Amino acid sequence: MDKDYAAISDAQDARATELFRGHPDAMRAHRAIMQAAQEPKALDAKTTELMALAIAIAQRCEGCVVYHAKQSFKKGATRDEVLDTIAVAIEMGGGPATVYGANALEAFDQFAG
Repeated sequence: MDKDYAAISDAQDARATELFRGHPDAMRAHRAIMQAAQEPKALDAKTTELMALAIAIAQRCEGCVVYHAKQSFKKGATRDEVLDTIAVAIEMGGGPATVYGANALEAFDQFAG
């Protein structure tokens, strides 16, 4: 285990709280978009979370990878589903996505723990 993803997640939450205090309108708007996008409609919550994880990997956003790996676990994703998600992210994100995909798997495994 290279990183403590629970600690990274906690630190991110603290930074987001501080940002919320500094600009609550922007953060409320962002939260509203997240909630609207994640609201189960034709796709269930787990599927939309795995999609977000794939995009986070392809976009190379470590904070997003940690957040969506944690949420994927919370929404019932299996390790095999995360591996399939990482494969799609690699397809779309190329070589750099392999690095973030490996981090996503390690984070998921820690949260599944």
